[in-house]
Amino acid sequence: MEIKETYMRRALELARKGQLYAHPNPMVGAVIVDSQGNIIGEGYHRRCGEAHAEVNAINSVADPALLTDSTMYVTLEPCAHYGRTGPCSRLIVERGIPRVVVGVRDPFDKVDGKGIDIMREAGVEVAVGVLERECRNLNMAFFTAHTMHRPFVCLKWAQSADGWMASAGGEPVRFSTPLTQTLMHQWRARFDAIMVGSGTVLADNPGLDVRLWGGPSPRPIVLDRRHRIPDDHQLAQRGAIMMRDDKPLAEMMKQLYDQGITSVMVEGGAEVLASMVEAGLWDMARVEIVPSVLGPTGGARAPHLPELNLAKTQRIDGNTLKYYSQSPYFDVKNL
Repeated sequence: MEIKETYMRRALELARKGQLYAHPNPMVGAVIVDSQGNIIGEGYHRRCGEAHAEVNAINSVADPALLTDSTMYVTLEPCAHYGRTGPCSRLIVERGIPRVVVGVRDPFDKVDGKGIDIMREAGVEVAVGVLERECRNLNMAFFTAHTMHRPFVCLKWAQSADGWMASAGGEPVRFSTPLTQTLMHQWRARFDAIMVGSGTVLADNPGLDVRLWGGPSPRPIVLDRRHRIPDDHQLAQRGAIMMRDDKPLAEMMKQLYDQGITSVMVEGGAEVLASMVEAGLWDMARVEIVPSVLGPTGGARAPHLPELNLAKTQRIDGNTLKYYSQSPYFDVKNL
């Protein structure tokens, strides 16, 4: 089988189109090429619960007869199980596609090589591992969740230049500009859930939504062991997950994974963020730093992350954005 990375790169481009709505499913792209090297079908996974990339690519082919002498390039192993949709590996066999190039094997235990086995046992020629790193890192949250059995964790906070998150009186300081706040809402839309402590909820009454950006709002998670958040609070009305934080953080993360949550953004407060850093339960962090200083008026110290974990620095609207990572699946191109 002649393999061309060009087609897999196109499949990766398609996969990224599902960034806002595919999760907690992975982003997947598929390209179908005829025997002459012409692309005859393309598709991506648009939204969780809807058709997978392989289905959309097959359905886009104008002449189905061409499928019997074609090659499919797909960024992630075709599924092997029945969920909201049928198994794509069996559909590929049924449609007579003789050759499939897979970017990376799916780590989800209901797939994890089973889709590849189904195709090979039916006589399909399958190649695995083309642009494997790029295909894997595209879905860093998905791979983290299903290899570590906990959600991918992104820490987020804003701070003064001298490292304070709030004033001495405990009041939060509004560091973000209108532009950086809008960009943060765009970032929120990538996550299944967003976590804060009850102190932050009572002090700020945050919406924790994406009102400044088009996309799905993450599900709120509130750490509230003392039951301080009333049932009529806006977050409670939005179906917030209320969790007691008097248990080990690792146990809490496993509990969220068992509920189908594959990615969590942790927004604070300072104590919650510091606890996640101390426990090592973070994969990346987004830190916004303003040039002003609070000096002795500072009251809530921002966590400290090692500079060796610094992956990227941006300047936006006069503020500095720093991205840190300790994830084996992190790729700065996916920011």
